[in-house]
Amino acid sequence: MFQTSGTDDDFFARRCIWVNGPVIVGAGPSGLAVGSGLKRQGVPFVILERANCVASLWQNRTYDRLKLHLPKQFCQLPDFPFPEDFPEYPTKYQFINYLESYARHFNINPHFSETVQSAKYDETFGLWRVKTVSTSSSNPSEVEYLCRWLVVATGENAEKFLPEFEGLQDFGGRVMHACDYKSGESYRGERVLVVGCGNSGMEVSLDLCNHNASPSMVVRSSVHVLPREILGRSTFELAVTMMKWLPLWMVDKILLLFSRLILGNLEKYGLSRPCLGPLQLKNTRGKTPVLDIGALEKVRSGKIKVVPGIKRFYRGKVELVNGEILQIDSVILATGYRSNVPSWLKENEFFSEDGIPKNQFPDGWKGNAGLYAVGFTKRGLSGASLDAISVASDIARSWKEETKQKKITVAARHRRCISHF
Repeated sequence: MFQTSGTDDDFFARRCIWVNGPVIVGAGPSGLAVGSGLKRQGVPFVILERANCVASLWQNRTYDRLKLHLPKQFCQLPDFPFPEDFPEYPTKYQFINYLESYARHFNINPHFSETVQSAKYDETFGLWRVKTVSTSSSNPSEVEYLCRWLVVATGENAEKFLPEFEGLQDFGGRVMHACDYKSGESYRGERVLVVGCGNSGMEVSLDLCNHNASPSMVVRSSVHVLPREILGRSTFELAVTMMKWLPLWMVDKILLLFSRLILGNLEKYGLSRPCLGPLQLKNTRGKTPVLDIGALEKVRSGKIKVVPGIKRFYRGKVELVNGEILQIDSVILATGYRSNVPSWLKENEFFSEDGIPKNQFPDGWKGNAGLYAVGFTKRGLSGASLDAISVASDIARSWKEETKQKKITVAARHRRCISHF
């Protein structure tokens, strides 16, 4: 890399840095996985991360009791298995430790506290121009990176999604997104409305119960709830095995049959199932089934109350779409996350308006002009790892070809220079 500096009397110290390889945006599992693949092939790169650590979503925006929902063998990154003494479902702290060890093992050193403001392809020079603001020191500095390849590894969950609800500003009680929730300890004795019934909504509701709060969980639409294990094996592992031999619809039928036998009829508790099976729904719409880790028992006992959608909020209460009014003390929005790519990437061919690649898995990792995406498969860590391997291999091939061509060109010029003497 080389760099040039601007004048001292600029408000920002302006620098322009050439990267002889790709710039990777995001130091989560996806960015680290691409970095390790490039390291193995000798390709230089720069990783830009707005937070001050790797895997900031896991470190800063997850609740204390969180564990991986899938067995560890489906969550490990390329060429680095989990330690054997880790449990089948590692805790968030164990997973963070694993990711930090991964970065150390492959000697990956992201540029922390560096937020990408914009990234745009310069057609004149055939380069990506990535503008950032670094806040790692007391004096913020603006940097522009120039590179041939750009890897978007910020993922599907870069920003919390906050839907608007009528009257919420007048509610008066505590309102937070699930990404800011750590534990139910501070909610003891409170009536808490949990908005959302995905894995986060279910688990937050369970945690509130375990801390003697009274959660009401908003379920607006149908949802697939599956047991985490079937016949002593991970449900996900069982599904993956069956899909090697059976069509998707048949695997769905078998999973739903086991779910009915193990969990019973959930409709009487307000949890109706979608028409599409859990795997088909995941493949077509990216909607992940809920893997039950104890919340259903609380639903059956009435300790978690299932309620329909929200009509509006009033001070200290909420009106539901069925006309029922609940007195509540706090609200937790388990309403999910979304991509932040449209806010900084100046491109509209590869990514859709909601910041997801237009081409679906397994063809959503490569765009035009050296643009790549990792972590947008809606297939968790295993999907991100597969894309990371493809991206690193593709960039390495291009980088080696270009490096070889430059050497040939330099050698030819050198021969011409010698011939003049």
